[in-house]
Amino acid sequence: MIDNESGEDYLEAILRLSAGEKDVHSVDVARELGVSKPAVTKAMRILTQKGYVQIVDNHIHFTQAGEAYAREVYAKHRTLTDFLKKLGVDDAVAEADACRMEHLVSEETYAAIRRFMEK
Repeated sequence: MIDNESGEDYLEAILRLSAGEKDVHSVDVARELGVSKPAVTKAMRILTQKGYVQIVDNHIHFTQAGEAYAREVYAKHRTLTDFLKKLGVDDAVAEADACRMEHLVSEETYAAIRRFMEK
C-alpha cells in the first residue's frame, strides 16, 4: 500500500499512459500529472523501492503487484466518477471530485457504492 495519494496518482497515470503506448517515460508522466521531471524521478525511486515499478532503459514498467494496485486505484476512480455522474454531477466536476475521493473513502463506503452501482 502507498501512504499518500500522490503515489497512487503516479500509478494511475502510468496505467493510463501504458494503455496508449508501449513505453512510458518520466517525461510522459510529468506531462500527464503537470509536475516536474525531478518530481517524477523521486516518485519513481519510491515506487521502485516499494516494488511497484521497474525502470529499464529509461522505460517505466509495472511489476505484477504494481499493475494490480494501479488497476485497483483506477477502478475505484471510475466507479466513483460514474456514481457522481449518476447523481447528476457535471462530468468534469465528477472526474475531479472522484480523483480526490478515491484516496479518502473508506472501504466500507466504497463497497456500498459499488453495490449500488451494480444494481
